[in-house]
Amino acid sequence: MTLGDALYLTRRELAAANIDCATTEAELLLCHILGISRTQLYAEPERLLAMAEMKRLEQLAQRRLLHEPIAYILRCCEFYGIEFYVDHRALIPRPETELLVEEAVNFAHNYLSCIKPDKSGNYTIADVGTGSGAIAVALALALAHAKIYATDISVFALEVANINRRRHKVDNRVELLQGNLLEPVPEPVDMVVANLPYIANCELQALSPEIADFEPMLAITGGSDGLDKIRPFLGQLPGRLLPEGCLLLEIGLGQHEAVTSMIKSYFPKTQVELLPDLSGINRVIKATLGCECA
Repeated sequence: MTLGDALYLTRRELAAANIDCATTEAELLLCHILGISRTQLYAEPERLLAMAEMKRLEQLAQRRLLHEPIAYILRCCEFYGIEFYVDHRALIPRPETELLVEEAVNFAHNYLSCIKPDKSGNYTIADVGTGSGAIAVALALALAHAKIYATDISVFALEVANINRRRHKVDNRVELLQGNLLEPVPEPVDMVVANLPYIANCELQALSPEIADFEPMLAITGGSDGLDKIRPFLGQLPGRLLPEGCLLLEIGLGQHEAVTSMIKSYFPKTQVELLPDLSGINRVIKATLGCECA
């Protein structure tokens, strides 16, 4: 079988199974198996596949037809322009979560200029519910002055995070801590970022098979109103966030009023801002505790 035929047949098979982006995913599977770029894929349509390559393609395509996420099959995904290792032990990083990282980087730069204008001092960030470590690693790569505590209750997720911090050579600045939310963080920090489970129980049945059948439910389910993890997290926050610091929290659709009210109950004078994602959904809550230049 030629490379062109393999691409066509794989694409057709995925499309018939209602797999979104069938063309792109067929390309990814073939590029992964053959170790070539997308440009090479189309430059050599008459290249013959070896039997072992054809068998491998069939195996991986079958996994995708069973709705296993392409990121788990390839054991990699891109987040914030960075390639991360992922497997079933941790949630796959979502594009909308990049907003959390972007806002954290912006605040950190302004914070250094305002609170530490000489930029000589380090500052600390807690990434709560780190999962694959994508947020913590992305922040470490973007912020040379940051010391990051990355927490997760799942030992298995932290194993994935450890792979990623070592792969990107930031293990000296990203400290992994196993425990419940903010509890293992050893000191008050300048910034807290969190992407915690926020899917309500009533929404679980609407999840795609890719999520419901393959991703860790511990990282997804948020109880009856989606706030079962967010509620105790906010209760832990007083005393753990420095007076001039910032909280950045990803939330689900329609949760902004309840979460804002909870934040105000703990920090009455804080400034709260709602940040929409590209779909216009209020995706991130930003709460700043007194830094006028935030």
